[in-house]
Amino acid sequence: MKLRDLLAGVPLTGGNADLNMEINSISYDSRTLEPGALFVTLSGSKTDGHRYVAQALEKGAAAILCREPPRTGSWLSTPDPRAALARVSAAWFGYPGEEMTLIGVTGTNGKTTVSNMVEDVLTQCGYEFTCNRSGSNVATGVASSLIANSTLFGKPKKDLAVFELDERSAPRILPFIKPDLLLCTNIFRDSYKRNAHVEFILDILNTYIPDSTKLVLNADDLLCSSLKPSNRRVFFSIDPLPNDVEEAPTLVQDVRACPHCGATLEWDLRRYHHIGRAHCPQCGFTSPEARYHVSAIDENARRMTVEGPDGPRQFALPNTSPINVYNALSAVALLAEFGLAKDRIAQCMDQLTIVESRFSKVELKGRGLVLHLAKGQNPIACSQACANVQQAPGKKTVLLLLDDAHDAAHSVENTAWLYDTDFEFLNQPDILQVAVAGPRHWDVAVRLLMAGLPQEKLIHWEDPHQAAAALEVEAPDTVFVLYDLYSVDLAKEVKGKLLQRMALLPPKEPQPGKEAADHEN
Repeated sequence: MKLRDLLAGVPLTGGNADLNMEINSISYDSRTLEPGALFVTLSGSKTDGHRYVAQALEKGAAAILCREPPRTGSWLSTPDPRAALARVSAAWFGYPGEEMTLIGVTGTNGKTTVSNMVEDVLTQCGYEFTCNRSGSNVATGVASSLIANSTLFGKPKKDLAVFELDERSAPRILPFIKPDLLLCTNIFRDSYKRNAHVEFILDILNTYIPDSTKLVLNADDLLCSSLKPSNRRVFFSIDPLPNDVEEAPTLVQDVRACPHCGATLEWDLRRYHHIGRAHCPQCGFTSPEARYHVSAIDENARRMTVEGPDGPRQFALPNTSPINVYNALSAVALLAEFGLAKDRIAQCMDQLTIVESRFSKVELKGRGLVLHLAKGQNPIACSQACANVQQAPGKKTVLLLLDDAHDAAHSVENTAWLYDTDFEFLNQPDILQVAVAGPRHWDVAVRLLMAGLPQEKLIHWEDPHQAAAALEVEAPDTVFVLYDLYSVDLAKEVKGKLLQRMALLPPKEPQPGKEAADHEN
């Protein structure tokens, strides 16, 4: 293959190599390099490919693709040789990814839940596909999933792929794979140390989403619904419902101005943060109309009615919290756009269960123990977890494992997210006690006191096991453990300790109309 064709799409900053030369192979290891190869210099944690340029040239490398120009030989420079290698490899094997149907799921919150739901439905429908369910959602996880699904010659073994995609990693993923369908659940503030502001993530996605990708977007998120206006797009939404409020008690609002003229928006409905329906009184801008929208929710039966092009259909819900309704609705919309009939989707969703690593519930002697992922450093996800606790019936106690030891040991001391999180949801008479544990327990305790939580209801320890031992477990109907992404194993350990304590208690008499909490974020 000619070097010119091999480097299509690779940004070049200089060089002296003849672009018309023939390349016989590609190599990033000088030890196995064959004559006529293109040698790509990769920098790693232990060594740097630039150190082996002379060796590669001695073995007959036709050209060097590098970041720093060598002193001899034919070479071309590029800012990121590792990213260039991905493009070069795709060109060498004839862009095998184009032979696949690619489905992507991205967004700040809900992408793991939604992608798992989509994968489970497709499995029930008999589809064979590759996915990154057991791996990471960043570039390395997607790449390893593709490699595992490829032959030695780079041809895909399966013609369908479903990938959960980290929105921050779009620059390293979307230039190399082009989803046929891409769902964006929402765009919120996430970890400040990674994502800065929501506009930062919005700009990344607008820059790197391929023009050919069909988008499935949240119409109730004015940031999400603004993505790639020139692309083919369909929207999903939840209609105003009887239990909705006009103003949500969230501390932070990231969307206040009209995206067209900059005037102050008027909100017709705001469910939480900037999720809702709005219009501009000055230019007439309004939230987009949805192709798939929830028109009713049966909280007792845990079902939603979704209106679509072919009429209404009911679907099962994991629970009726707004976030989970959006998750289920987005999965329905994505699967319908993929081509599945809504009746078949509904049948499959009846069989779905909540991901154990994000939500679990145990009943013991009339009391409930709920483990609930709260995603520390993510103000929206954590706020909604607190809201779910508030909405659960009966008396409750809460153990917060949000500031995990992993982050404290390996990251910066940044507690700003605590003040964008609605811990005010925990300041309720039916929440009997809140325990805080972890290396930053003082920071969280101060924030809870600022949220109005009475000091006599608050205990905090650095040792999570001490906090679990001190937590009141006899009086409440439900004990909640809210934990972080890195605290899953710790939460399971604490769960075992709490169950041991609860097993020693006398049975709790059930109260009329009271059920154990069943909320998931």
